[in-house]
Amino acid sequence: MGNFIMGGVYIVAGILHFVIPKFYLRIMPPFLPAHQLLVALSGVAEILLGVAMFFPATRSWAAWGIILLLIAVFPANIYMAYADKFQHLSPLVRWGRLPLQFLLIWWAYQYTR
Repeated sequence: MGNFIMGGVYIVAGILHFVIPKFYLRIMPPFLPAHQLLVALSGVAEILLGVAMFFPATRSWAAWGIILLLIAVFPANIYMAYADKFQHLSPLVRWGRLPLQFLLIWWAYQYTR
């Protein structure tokens, strides 16, 4: 059942990359190139990996893909935590995203076997 919840979470998150791209573009660290392309690619990846979580044949590789994706987007969470343009947000929101990534990685790891 948890794999369906996880899959749904990533499908919704991926769709949001296309519905509200400005949010994702704002948290892109300046040192990364092609922000729009990276936001779109990460959105597509989240949707595909989310769908793959629904099926036993693809669940393990999808979980590994989610782990890699969470590691890949970690710089955006770090940037959001310390960049001046996000100081108006609660520190809990800004800094809370960092340990949340580790919790999400742990959750995905449960489906790698």
